[in-house]
Amino acid sequence: MNQDMSQFSMGWNYPANILTGVGRVRELPAVCQALGMQAPLLVTDPGLANLPMVRDIVLACHNSGLGIAVFSEIKGNPTGKNVLDGMAAFRDGGHDGVIAFGGGSGLDAAKAVALMANQRDGLSLWSLEDVGDNWKNADADAIAPIVAVPTTAGTGSEVGRASVITDEVEHVKRIIFHPGMVPATVILDPELTAGLPPTLTAATGMDALSHCLEAWCSPLYHPMAEGIAVEGMRRVCHYLPRAYADGNDLEARMNMLVASSMGATAFQRGLGAMHALAHPLGALYDAHHGTLNAILMPYVLRANQQAIGEQMVRLGRYLDLRQPGTEAVIDWVLELRERLAIPHTLAELKIDTQQADKVGQMAVADPSSGTNPIAFDAAQYRDIFVAAVEGRL
Repeated sequence: MNQDMSQFSMGWNYPANILTGVGRVRELPAVCQALGMQAPLLVTDPGLANLPMVRDIVLACHNSGLGIAVFSEIKGNPTGKNVLDGMAAFRDGGHDGVIAFGGGSGLDAAKAVALMANQRDGLSLWSLEDVGDNWKNADADAIAPIVAVPTTAGTGSEVGRASVITDEVEHVKRIIFHPGMVPATVILDPELTAGLPPTLTAATGMDALSHCLEAWCSPLYHPMAEGIAVEGMRRVCHYLPRAYADGNDLEARMNMLVASSMGATAFQRGLGAMHALAHPLGALYDAHHGTLNAILMPYVLRANQQAIGEQMVRLGRYLDLRQPGTEAVIDWVLELRERLAIPHTLAELKIDTQQADKVGQMAVADPSSGTNPIAFDAAQYRDIFVAAVEGRL
C-alpha cells in the first residue's frame, strides 16, 4: 500500500551568523561596519536606554566612527505606534541599519522598524501580518540590515523571522512576518543578562521552554526542529534553576541564551494553544508574555494529553524523568514553576473570566492555534482559559 507522502512536503529555514561568549558585545561596532552600516539606530526599551551597558555601546560605536542614535519609546508589549515612531526616528536621523538590543519587546520592535522604515509610502505594517503570502507585499531589498543583541533569554526573537506587535485599535496581537527580518548577525553575550532580576529570569526562561515544548508537540514534519527543541528543553531543565538562583552564573546564563535561540529556531515547526491564548491575553490585559506562557503550560498539556502521549514519553526519557509520560512532564513543569515562584493561576495576575468568550474566539483565530496537536474550537479554548484562571488542573 502506498503511503501518503504529502505530510513530508515542507520548507525549512535556519538562522544566520551567531557570535557567542563572554564579552562578545565589544565586537558590535565591527559587526555593524561589516554589514555596511555607518549610522545605526539602536532600538531598545526605556528600562535599558539609560543603563551603563547602552551608554558603553553608544560610546564604542562613536569611537569607531559610527553615527549611532538610540530610540527607546517602546512598551512592554510593543504597539503599532511604537513601530511608527521608530520608523520616524530612523528616517529623520538618516540611519542605514538597526541594532536590536534588549528583551523580546525591544527586539520585536526593532525588527519591525528595520522591515518598514525604507518601504514605499502607504504600505501598512498590518498588511504584512503572517497570513498567506502577505509578506510578499514588502520589498525585501528595502529591509535595513539588523544586528540583534538579546539581554534576556526567552523570546529568541534574535533568530526569528517575525515580530509580535499589538494593534492598539483592535486590541489584538498581530504576528508580522518576513523571511528577511532575520538579523544578519546575532551576539549572545551572557554578561548582558547577568543583571536580570530573578522574576524576569524565571518568566523569560519559561518562555524559552514554551517555545521548545510547543514545537516538540507540533504535528508538522520537521525532524531538525524536533532535535533542537528537545535539547533546548534539556538546557532549560538544567540551567534555568541555576540562573534563577545566581544571576552571575555565566555558564547558566550562556546556556539559557542558547536555549532561547534554540526555541525560536525550533518553533519554525509551529507553536500551539499556549501562545494562541497568551497572545490575546497579552493584548487584553497587557500582561508579561513569558509569565502567561508559564502559567498556561500545564493546563495546555492537560488539554492536549490525548494527542501527545508518545512525545511526552520521549521527552520524559530525554529529561531523565521517573516513569516518563504526560503526568511526569506535567509534574516536572509544576515543580519547576514552584521553584521559580511562578504563579499557578491567571487570577494571580488579576485576570478574571469576564472576557472568557472573547478570549476563546481570539485564541482560535490566532495563527499559533493552527499547529496545536488538537484543533480546539473557541469553546474549548475558553474552557482552558477558565481552568487556568481558576487553577483546575
